Amino acid sequence: MHELTMNDTTEPSTIALRPDFAAIAEWIKPGAKVLDLGCGDGSLLRYLRDTRHVFGYGVEIDDDNLLNCFRNGVNAIQYDLESGLSSFESDSFDYVILSQTLQAMRHTEGIIQEMLRVGKEGIVSFPNFGYWRNRMQVISGRMPVSKALPYHWYDTPNIHLCTLGDFEALCRQCNAHILERRVMSNDHPVQFLPNLMGMLAFYRFERKG
Repeated sequence: MHELTMNDTTEPSTIALRPDFAAIAEWIKPGAKVLDLGCGDGSLLRYLRDTRHVFGYGVEIDDDNLLNCFRNGVNAIQYDLESGLSSFESDSFDYVILSQTLQAMRHTEGIIQEMLRVGKEGIVSFPNFGYWRNRMQVISGRMPVSKALPYHWYDTPNIHLCTLGDFEALCRQCNAHILERRVMSNDHPVQFLPNLMGMLAFYRFERKG
């Protein structure tokens, strides 16, 4: 496990913020301890640090992304999520985040269970395969390609695409209690028929009992 750190006094760099960052940040209490799984270049953690004053670690396997975390002033650990989170003690974080990475995981049930062990709450976001435009592309005989699913079938890192209903069933199987759900489409909240009209889903959950 390799860690990169950088002093917070580093001059801020330009960060391309995703629209889901603000939605996630609303669920994070100021000053919380956060673990971001599959953190990429550290943009989300830096955003949370700057807006919610969190203390956080990112977990990332890609060397280039780790270097970008360093440049963004984010603490990052090089680690393969498919191996679980055995390096982290139980209840060592207030929140464990898996932002638009769930669909790329091979051991989906295992990572949800590990999030519940390591963190008091888990936050997951993922593209909703049940979105109506995705359904129309499947009906037309093609795999979906969209803003939320930008890859073609032959070059996609996505292994386990799911709908809102699929994820909620997984939470029941993993003994996870869903605290809150939000659904967005084109950066706008969706209230009506979310499993059909929503492009991106967000869930906040905790262990039952």
